[in-house]
Amino acid sequence: MHGERCNMISIANQRATKWLEEANLRPTRQRLCLAEVLVGDGQDKHVTAETLFAKVKQTGYTVSLATVYNTLKTFCDAGLIQEIIVDGSKSYFDTKTYDHPHFYWEDEAKLTDAPLEDLEIARLPDAPNGTRITSVNVVIRLKNEIS
Repeated sequence: MHGERCNMISIANQRATKWLEEANLRPTRQRLCLAEVLVGDGQDKHVTAETLFAKVKQTGYTVSLATVYNTLKTFCDAGLIQEIIVDGSKSYFDTKTYDHPHFYWEDEAKLTDAPLEDLEIARLPDAPNGTRITSVNVVIRLKNEIS
């Protein structure tokens, strides 16, 4: 049964294969297994490397945490996902690649999309000479009120 789920021809596998091929990435077994978890159900996701690692393990496929990190970096470099850094040591990976705001729920260590239509950025500072702005990440940190 080892890894069998990732070899099935399924809708999830077809979505994952197409997603990888559109970014000109070879659909290796490891990439396919990670891609199936990320995009196989057609839903947008916010994952950490650790949560993706755990979800892939639940499929019965064995992959190292280092492979998960390396593959997430490859997916970011290919423009398939974006990295959202919520503090110096915690990164989430988002399958929505366009700029949009996020809520970071500190009590739950969870990242979710915030309503884009409610965000208004009137002006950005000019980029320093010789540079350009490549993206804007807005992370709104939330903490439950103590009643």
